[in-house]
Amino acid sequence: MRILIINGVNLNMLGFREPEQYGTTTLKDLEKELHAYSFSLGIDIETFQSNIEGEIVERIQQAREHFDGIVLNAGAYTHTSIAIRDAITAASMPTVEVHMSNIYKREDFRHKSLIAPVCVGQISGFKNDSYKLGLKGLVNYLTNKENK
Repeated sequence: MRILIINGVNLNMLGFREPEQYGTTTLKDLEKELHAYSFSLGIDIETFQSNIEGEIVERIQQAREHFDGIVLNAGAYTHTSIAIRDAITAASMPTVEVHMSNIYKREDFRHKSLIAPVCVGQISGFKNDSYKLGLKGLVNYLTNKENK
């Protein structure tokens, strides 16, 4: 099983940006942690980060040919990007939306996700563990889907 983890806008600033919300782990350290975790799940992962909406859309479209599912932290694009939502729908791939902070305890504009309705699930508020919970949930979803 192959899962693509996509990190969107400003996630390259992890470890420096708002540590009270996101912690002090850098993106590179988070990716190492997720690779180690993927071994315990028996899956292969690939990570991708971009601050550019169009690059995220292209990566989602390309993922269809090489991956079984996507874990996506679109960052602020979660609340604004119809293009990313449409790419998820067009790719027709199981996708889990994740956020390190609890978006429902933050500013009102963060309470609305444009991409959640086209995802199989959403996890927020557990910092790095949001990704692990998202991976585990997606693996369970794909495994149960295949067994039906």
